[in-house]
Amino acid sequence: MGLSAEQLRTGLDALAAIEPAFVAAIARAGYPEPRIRDRGYATLLRTIVGQQVSYKAADSVWRKLETMLGDATDPARIPATSDEALREAGLSRQKASYARSLADEVLSGRLDLTALPVDDEEAIAQLVRIKGIGRWSAEIYLLFAEGRTDIWPAGDLAVQIEVGRILGHAERPSEKLTREVAEAWRPHRGAAAVFAWHHYMFDPAAQAAANSAI
Repeated sequence: MGLSAEQLRTGLDALAAIEPAFVAAIARAGYPEPRIRDRGYATLLRTIVGQQVSYKAADSVWRKLETMLGDATDPARIPATSDEALREAGLSRQKASYARSLADEVLSGRLDLTALPVDDEEAIAQLVRIKGIGRWSAEIYLLFAEGRTDIWPAGDLAVQIEVGRILGHAERPSEKLTREVAEAWRPHRGAAAVFAWHHYMFDPAAQAAANSAI
C-alpha cells in the first residue's frame, strides 16, 4: 500500500511548516515518488532475501526463488522445499532458516499480516518475533506495505545522514539523536523518512559518505 504521492506531499508540506529546513531541502530535491510494496507474506520474504546483499543480487535470488517455488506468495511452498533447493536458489543456510520461521509464523496463524495491531510499536513487536526480522525490517514493511504515516526508521544510515544534512549538523547524528529531533515531526515521520532516502539519492556526495561510514 505505502504512502501515496498525495500523502507524501501533504506530509512534507506539514513538515516544512514545522521545520523550515525542509523548505530548502524540498526546493533542492523536489517531492519523492511513492515507495509502495504489497502487503503480506511475500514482501517480508523478499525483505529476508535482500538482507546484506546488493539490490541486483537480491533481485536475482528472488527471481530464482519465484521460479523454483512457483508461487512465492504461498507460505506453504517454503516448508515443502528442501534446504538444498533453497541454497540452489541462492539462499544462505541462515536465510533459509529465516524463511522457514516466517512461513511457520504465518501458517500457524501466530502472525496475521492482514490484522497487525494498529499501534505501531505493537505491530513492530509482532514482526520482530520472526527470526531474521529486526526493527529496521519491521519498520520498512510497515512504511512501504502498510503506508503507516508515522514510522521512523532512525537506525537507517541514509536517514541519519540526510537528517544531519537537512538540519545542518556538522556530523551524522546518532540513532538516538535522529529519533529525538524527529519527535516534533509527528505524525509525519513516514513522509520524512521517504524524503530522506530521496534526498540521499539526489546527492552523490552523501552516498559516498555513507559508503565510507559502513
